[in-house]
Amino acid sequence: MEMMTIQEIEVACEQLQPLDFSRHEVDAPALSLKKKFYPFGFPAEVNTNCTEVLEIMEGLWGQFEQQHDTEPIVADVHVVEGSSMEVPPAPTYRFMSPLLLGVADGDNYCISDLQRTTSQITISRATLQSRLYAGYFFLGTPVTHVATRFTTPVHAGCVALDGKGVLLCGDSGAGKSTLSYACARAGWTYVTDDGSFVANDREDRMVTGDCHRVRFRPETAELFPELKGLELTPRAAGKPSIELPTAPMPHMSCAQNAQVDYIVFVNRHSGRPQELRTYRKDVARYAMQQTFYGLPEMRRKHNETIERLLEAEVFELRYTELDWGIERLQRLVREGR
Repeated sequence: MEMMTIQEIEVACEQLQPLDFSRHEVDAPALSLKKKFYPFGFPAEVNTNCTEVLEIMEGLWGQFEQQHDTEPIVADVHVVEGSSMEVPPAPTYRFMSPLLLGVADGDNYCISDLQRTTSQITISRATLQSRLYAGYFFLGTPVTHVATRFTTPVHAGCVALDGKGVLLCGDSGAGKSTLSYACARAGWTYVTDDGSFVANDREDRMVTGDCHRVRFRPETAELFPELKGLELTPRAAGKPSIELPTAPMPHMSCAQNAQVDYIVFVNRHSGRPQELRTYRKDVARYAMQQTFYGLPEMRRKHNETIERLLEAEVFELRYTELDWGIERLQRLVREGR
């Protein structure tokens, strides 16, 4: 901000010009626009000075219905003019308890207070024009609080049959999305293909996920005729994929939540005979704990939630044929073995 010189102030006073320094260029813009969303079913109040922010948030969370009556997440989104017309690089993240900082440059950054369940987001108008970048790196920030305060995140898909949920775990590329979608095509209920959130502070094992979208690796199109010929979905980050909304798919039964009765680690193309076998819970525990972050009390709660989750039976599914894998999971759910 450029300040007036003493001489300039003297001239203004001599000419009886009123000077008002109550607001400076570094002040954040007033946030007159407000809307409530429900990311993964949890209430979030968004305050901003730009309608485009609300439009992008609507695309991210507009299809989710309220499932929980928790303290609202508060996200203040300040859109500023900025000093560059270019989209900045991906943010760098730092955790300085209780704050989680994400900084791309001087005009694009976010500060999440994990203790107060609030996020302050500043984004330039130029960056906002890249909606994929803005949504992925900044406007999706309320999920930070979902994944630390209210739930325990697990890198897993989830499907359900006859009211019994199966959590599909495994490394990236193990086939979680493929198996989740294949089960849905076979009459299962689809909850999520890759990101599951286990609700904290409950006696059951309720998982919530994004049932409104499904993503595939490009090679998956060879397994499902309806995917052939589809172009890759533009993404701000991550591996190339085909992303589709589930609403237009008549064969998809979807639900935001499911109760987990079985945990299955997916092992496709293992080179071994196809089988479903009991799996080690210590390995499952460590695999799930890799994604935890937040305040010490939050991490303790995450560990407690994982212990409750691991009260379910844990298996490894070794398979090469997709139809065999679906049938074996169906038998597990209906026969318990």
